[in-house]
This record gives sequence, structure tokens and C-alpha cells, in this order.
Amino acid sequence: MNNLPAPQDLLVFTAVARFGNFNTAADELGMSPAFISKRVRLLESMLHLKLFHRTTRSVSLTDDGERLLGLATEVLDKLDRLVAESGLGDNTLKGRFRVCSSFGFGRKIVGPIMGELIANFPELHIRFEVLDKVIDPVAQGFDLDLRIGDQIAPHLIARKLAENERWLVAAPSYLAKNGIPKRLSELSKHRCIAIKERDHPVGVWQMNIRGKQESISVNDAISTNNGEIAVDWALAGCGILLRSAWDINQHVTSGKLQRVLPEYSQPASIYAVYPAELRDTHKIKTIVDFFRERI
Repeated sequence: MNNLPAPQDLLVFTAVARFGNFNTAADELGMSPAFISKRVRLLESMLHLKLFHRTTRSVSLTDDGERLLGLATEVLDKLDRLVAESGLGDNTLKGRFRVCSSFGFGRKIVGPIMGELIANFPELHIRFEVLDKVIDPVAQGFDLDLRIGDQIAPHLIARKLAENERWLVAAPSYLAKNGIPKRLSELSKHRCIAIKERDHPVGVWQMNIRGKQESISVNDAISTNNGEIAVDWALAGCGILLRSAWDINQHVTSGKLQRVLPEYSQPASIYAVYPAELRDTHKIKTIVDFFRERI
């Protein structure tokens, strides 16, 4: 048992791996760079592994370091849950928690709520990333994925936070110049703005009308992986856009955008998605409830 790595050394190792720099890791942990460097050397000596490639400016993980990072992260997460769930500590949320979301939803909705979460639970160490593709939270090491869309892998837990749907919209200037589609099939003759973002369909749009589903292949000659840019293009009269109601409702209300084929919509509810092993933990329950009350 005396040959097992100390949790503090694993914490130091994961910090250096995350920042790629001993000084930055030291600042993050409130330790000296010399102490950080010493603990990494001791860990390498104990495990008989070289964990980092070192240069004068940065460090990067070796293959052995990459493998250890996943294991160290898992061990530290389990220690956090042990303290939270066993009564060894109080019910204050603390420790590391990694969250991800998509670009637009992450910046406009999740980010501000995350600020409230940090203010309410200052002992949480939050890492928040916005991504342009759907990820597996388990494989990528995230504790929580706040996403839009109903397609959830079966090995993940999904809790619905709010109902949402996508609408077809365009600027009045575009519709005045190009005409208003009367049928879904007519979209193939229009310029459509494709969003190649992780939670957004591309190429074929699946739409619902009175409980039935219809599909249309759209011309995606204009595309972006950023939903906010796509909304700007729609406002500028560049084409027809399929976008979540939460993001465009204000523009529809103001008249800057007009709904096209308003009898059609696309389900796109908002979910909290997390690994099954976190299902019953106090931390995930509290944080998911926090978001559910605010979204």
C-alpha cells in the first residue's frame, strides 16, 4: 500500500497535464513551481514511467502520461464522490467538475448560469468548454454535457431541463426578393443557411407537422459551425435558417425575422447528459437541479 501514488501527486500531475506548464499548474494549485516539479519527478520515479516531454517553454504528455491521465482523473473523481456521499464531509459542493455545451447555447445560456453556480458554490473547481461536435462525456472526461437535441446514447443518463423546438425563419428582405415557400418541398429551391454545429442537423432537415415527420434535403451552399454567425446571416437576408426558438424568438417578435412554414417545427429539447456512474451522486443532482430551475 505504501507504493501507491498519493492523491495530491495525482492532482498535481493532472494539473500539469491540463495546462502544459509547471508554473501555471503551480498558480492554479497555490503551490510553488519547485514543489510541483518535485512531485511529478517522484511520481515518475514511483511508477517507473516518463510522463512528460519537457522543453524550456512547455511540457506535453508522453503515451504513458496520456494513459495515466485517464486513470488519475477517474481516481480523483471517485475520491471526490467518496467524500460527498459517505458523510465524511459536509454537503458543500467542492472539487473538480467538468462541463461542456455547444457554442451558442453555451455562451448565451449555460455560461451565465455557470457564473451563478460558481458564486453559490465557491469550492467547486469548474472547467467549462464549448464544442462544435457531439461528444461522449465518458470518453472525453466530462461530468456534464448540456445539450440540445433528443438523440442520447443509451449508456448515458439524460434529464430533460426544458422543452424547445427549432423554427424555420428568414428576413423579410429575403422573402420579398425570393418569395415565401408554401410547401416544405420548396425549400430545396431556396438558399438555406446550414449550421454545422454539434447539436444541429446538416443537409437533411427533419421537420414535424401535426405529429408527423417530413424530411427535406436543403441546399447548404452557405454554412458555418457557429449558430450566432448563422443568425447574423439570416438577419442580413442571406437565406432561410433552421434555429432554436430560444435563440431567435426575440428577432421574430421584433419583426427582424419572419417564420417560414410556421406549421412546421423540429423538436430540440434541452438535456443534462452525464455518465451513468454519477446518477445518484449529490453533486450531479444538485448541479442539474440548479440548471433546471434557471433554464
